Amino acid sequence: MKKRKSGILLSVSSLPGEYGVGDFGKEAYRFVDFLNEARQKYWQILPLGVTSYGDSPYQCLSSFAGNPYFIDLDELMQRGYISREEVSVENLDAEEDKVDYGKLYNGKYRLLRKAYKMGKHELWSELRLFYGENKDWLREFALFMTIKELHNGRAWQLWDQEYRDFHSQETSEIEKIEEEKFFFWVFTQYFFTRQWTRLKDYTNGKGIKIIGDLPIYVSADSADLWANPSLFKLDKNFEPITVAGVPPDYFTATGQLWGNPVYDWEAVEKNDYRFWIRRIEHSFRLYDTLRIDHFRGFESFWEVPAGSIDAVNGKWVKGPGMKLFNKIREALGSLDIIAEDLGFQTEQVEELIRETGFPGMKILQFAFDPVGDSDYLPHNHERNSVVYTGTHDNKTVRDWIDTAPKKEKEFAIEYLKLEDETEGYNWGLIRGAWCSGAYLSVAQMQDFLDLGLESRMNIPATLGNNWTWRVKKSDINSTLAKRIAKLTRTYRRD
Repeated sequence: MKKRKSGILLSVSSLPGEYGVGDFGKEAYRFVDFLNEARQKYWQILPLGVTSYGDSPYQCLSSFAGNPYFIDLDELMQRGYISREEVSVENLDAEEDKVDYGKLYNGKYRLLRKAYKMGKHELWSELRLFYGENKDWLREFALFMTIKELHNGRAWQLWDQEYRDFHSQETSEIEKIEEEKFFFWVFTQYFFTRQWTRLKDYTNGKGIKIIGDLPIYVSADSADLWANPSLFKLDKNFEPITVAGVPPDYFTATGQLWGNPVYDWEAVEKNDYRFWIRRIEHSFRLYDTLRIDHFRGFESFWEVPAGSIDAVNGKWVKGPGMKLFNKIREALGSLDIIAEDLGFQTEQVEELIRETGFPGMKILQFAFDPVGDSDYLPHNHERNSVVYTGTHDNKTVRDWIDTAPKKEKEFAIEYLKLEDETEGYNWGLIRGAWCSGAYLSVAQMQDFLDLGLESRMNIPATLGNNWTWRVKKSDINSTLAKRIAKLTRTYRRD
């Protein structure tokens, strides 16, 4: 039986720091020290992939490559690859509590390209060695990004015909013809991997595990789709025939139209599920525990005709079920996976969760039906589950309390014995999670800080102003750590 533990959800992008976005630099190490002082055993993060239009970490250019935004510039300055003056010119730190992705895209990539130009000769043998060790995923990513650059950043479906085919001779020749551009992307992955491995080792050394996050789908404009089009439902022009989403639910009356191409699960099975085994295997090189997003899609997924304006007119289609997870277990052994099983549930979905043995998720903000019972109420939580005050897709606790229906709020106050004046509603909900019977409880950093709407990470089915929140350096302090530690000791999660 898993021991009782707790953790904090904070995206790497939300860390404080000098360069416009959280990164793998000194503030990441300071946050790990904060977790340790707070007696937390888990740090949950959002996907670390290369983001594109919309800046969502759930719509990445690769399932395997890491986001160059997270590379610590201090190391590049210490190596002499860029200067402090060059960094200052980009003015990346203009806003302390918010990520400006436009400025980051232009400024940080300029700095990384300068660093590559200065350091490539010194690092050449190391870059070649790193490339050889990671060629199974790095070649397709570096080719994809190089050809994308040659087409002014356009989606790969709009490239010249000969480059839309990953296996064409023209595509293969790019690696040599555009070696300079190609190896810039090897350079970014070298430093991403080097710095992340060092940070993860430090985190694990404190007895803290990292929970990573894997989206079920890949982006339409991604190296994954480009290199593996036969595994997806695409037409002859490589455009999706149907796309993914979810039906109308708690969040939206018209559902969520994600737009991701859906898997041709028959083709994936004929390929012996190798693509998924590779994704999972690579994820466990990066993380200790893996949360798989939209897990119910493996039982049945919501499929919407491409070109639809919303997700209303979709249909449920059967997924691979246990066949996939039996293959993953056969190839990789037993793995520490959390199933994000939120949303519309059926007996079949619940049976799949039970058969995998993976813990599901409980969200306290969904718990307080003033009339009926709820699986999300703490007294109903089974041991093999993970309870959250809310996730990146939810309101913060403060915003939820401020906007919840009157009877729902009243029931939460009665159930949890919330005392606004002396404890704070936010701490009351965190207490509700920490006292739960679930083996693991997690709260967003925003909830510990009692922050409102302005700090919400994402509003589903919206574009713009998401994924930008950053915690202030002063908010990560010993006073807060000690309060979290006391709560953690009280409910025996340390």
